[in-house]
Amino acid sequence: MSVSEIPPLDNLITALGYEFRDLSLLELVFIYFSYRNEHLDVEADNERLEFLGDSVLGAVVSHLLVANFPSQPEGVLTRYKAVLVSEQGLFQTAQELDLGNFLLLGRGEDRTGGRTKPSVLSDTVEAIVAAVFLDGGYSAA
Repeated sequence: MSVSEIPPLDNLITALGYEFRDLSLLELVFIYFSYRNEHLDVEADNERLEFLGDSVLGAVVSHLLVANFPSQPEGVLTRYKAVLVSEQGLFQTAQELDLGNFLLLGRGEDRTGGRTKPSVLSDTVEAIVAAVFLDGGYSAA
């Protein structure tokens, strides 16, 4: 499978509710580092997006919690945030979006069930958040 073989993204874009100006950002989300390691012509993978997405997600969720729960103390908001941005929560989102079908994985990662691994899929959700952030800014994220 090559980058050009990522399944059509139309349904995913609809589910996300965000129309990308730069579709290459969304495509980059699905290039896992193990795939890039096996394909020397592929210059980038989603790891930097995962890194950024983790921070953006934390900021967005924190902002929404503060706005929506004005009387809750910091400790309660921290617990809410921990649940919302946990690997399990992100994994559930990834499953709902069927993200595993879009991933470009190395052969070993694919053989060992990478398309269904919570860590891989939750990282993919973080990468999507970063792609939306880079494409449309904080409010879009």
